[in-house]
Amino acid sequence: MTVLIAGCGDLGTEAGLRFAARGHRVVGVRRSIDRLPGLIEGQSVDLRRNRPVVPVDTSVVVIALTAGQRTAEAYRETYLRGLGNVLDGINESGANPRRVILVSSTAVYDVADGSWVDETTPATSDSPTAAVLRETEDLLRERAPGAVVLRLGGIYGPGRERLINQVREGSARIPASSLFTNRIHRDDAAAAIVHLALTDNEVGPLYLGVDNEPTQLGEVLGFLAGELGADIPQQGNENSREQGGDKRCSNAALRATGFEPVYPTFREGYRAVLAGVGTQHP
Repeated sequence: MTVLIAGCGDLGTEAGLRFAARGHRVVGVRRSIDRLPGLIEGQSVDLRRNRPVVPVDTSVVVIALTAGQRTAEAYRETYLRGLGNVLDGINESGANPRRVILVSSTAVYDVADGSWVDETTPATSDSPTAAVLRETEDLLRERAPGAVVLRLGGIYGPGRERLINQVREGSARIPASSLFTNRIHRDDAAAAIVHLALTDNEVGPLYLGVDNEPTQLGEVLGFLAGELGADIPQQGNENSREQGGDKRCSNAALRATGFEPVYPTFREGYRAVLAGVGTQHP
C-alpha cells in the first residue's frame, strides 16, 4: 500500500515512519527533502504553488500542512491552496485513496468558559486564522466527502519544548483566570493519524486529537517546575480569551474507534520529553 503524506514536517515524518514500519510505501511531500529519513521517499514540492505527483496506487493521503506565520494570508496560502493542490494532484493521477485525512486544529472553537467541547460543538471562532481552517475543512468536505478531519490540540514533544523552556528560564506566568489547556504528544498525534488511516473499524468525518485530561495551564506549569527543580511561576495578567480560550476538549470519540494514547496526560508526556525519549525530526 502506498501512503502519501502532504506536508511531511515533524508530525508528518513521525506518521510516515510509523506507516513504513508496518511495511507500507511512504511518499513524503515537502519543499526540502534533503533531511527526510531513508524510509520515506521524498518529493520536493511547494504545495502552496504546485501540485504533487500522486502515485496511482495511493491508498491513504495524509495532509499535515504547517503555516510559517500565524496570519490569515499565510494560512490561506498553506492550508487552503495547499489542500486544493493536493486534491487536484489526486484527481490528475487517477488514484482512488480509501482514506484521506486532514490535520486541523481545535483552535476553530470559540469557547472561553471552561465548558466541554466535542465533535458536535459548533466551530465558531472568529479569529482570521480559524476562519481559514474552517474554509479549508469545508473545501475538503466538498471535494472529498468521505475524508476525515483530525482537529489536534496543542502538540508538544521532542523539539516542541516551549513551556519547558519558559519554566526553566523563569518567564512562564500562570494566567490570572481559568485557562484549561488541551494538548497531545507528537507521537500520539502521529499514532492517531496512522490508526484512523488503517483501522478496520468504522470512522466518522471528524475527531478531536487530544489526550485524556484537559488541564489548567497553572497546573502544567507547576508540574514542570517540580520536575525541573525550578521556581513555581508567578501569576500574570493574561486572561483566557487573550490566550486563545478556556475549553475542555474530549477525546471520547477518537478513543471509541479503538485508539488509546501512550501518553494519556501531560505528566507522562512531559516526563518522556525531559528524559529525552523520542526523535526530533527536521
